[in-house]
Amino acid sequence: MAMQSGGKTSLAQRWEDYQPTKSTLVWACLMTAVATMVVGFSWGGWVTGGTSQVAATEAGDTARGELASTICVERFNSAPDSAAKLVELKAITDSYKRQQFITDGGWATMPGQKTSERRAAAGCATTLSS
Repeated sequence: MAMQSGGKTSLAQRWEDYQPTKSTLVWACLMTAVATMVVGFSWGGWVTGGTSQVAATEAGDTARGELASTICVERFNSAPDSAAKLVELKAITDSYKRQQFITDGGWATMPGQKTSERRAAAGCATTLSS
């Protein structure tokens, strides 16, 4: 180890001379891995497989509901008595009763289905009544 003036070694020299033990290296690697995971899950936007599965399912349900709602609006508007039914729908003030009106009219029942889609009826009623 070379000495500088005043008996002090430089930082570069001390770094070069440093010989960490195996346990120090293992702990440093372990703490680095933990810190990386904490930062990734906290601020990096990382999620677990279960969380991403739930998000994908919710996104699919929402998209399916929006599509069914659009089909419902088109079916409602293409009905022969749609103008009179629209006046009747807008006269209903309760949102649940509006959904029930759409369901009872059969507009929220998608092709090939026997029951109406709840999201379709809700979206359809909201779109038509606004």
